[in-house]
Amino acid sequence: MKKKLIILSLTVFTILFSTGCGKAKEVPDLSGTWKSEENNGSYQEAVITADTIEINWVSDNGATKSIYWVGTYTAPTEATDTYEWISERDKEKTDFALLASTDDTKTFSYSKGKISYSASALGTTTTVELTKE
Repeated sequence: MKKKLIILSLTVFTILFSTGCGKAKEVPDLSGTWKSEENNGSYQEAVITADTIEINWVSDNGATKSIYWVGTYTAPTEATDTYEWISERDKEKTDFALLASTDDTKTFSYSKGKISYSASALGTTTTVELTKE
C-alpha cells in the first residue's frame, strides 16, 4: 500500500511540476524602436510610444529620414502571442510629407517577435516586417 501511495504521489508531483513550468504568455510590450531589414542602406524604422506609432523611410545609411506613417497605437492589454491593431493616420503630420502613406488607417500585426504591415510606394506594395532594436 505504501509503495502505491509513493508512486501515486510521485506521479502527481511530476504532472504538476511539468505543467507548472511551461512558459506563460505575457502582455507584449511593443513600445520602443523597431527596424526592418536593411536593403542597400535603406530601411523602415518605427518608434512606438504609449499611444502613437511613427514610421520613417530611412536612407543614406541612416543620414536621411522621411515620414511614412504617423498614427495611433493601442497597446495590448492581455497576455498573447499575437496582436493586431488598426492605426488611424495623423493627417496633420503626414498630409504634406512626400513619401507618407495617404491611407486613413493601417492594420499592424504582431507575431513571433515581429511587427508586420503592408506598405506601398510608387505603385509597389510589400509586406514590411520589423524587429525590435
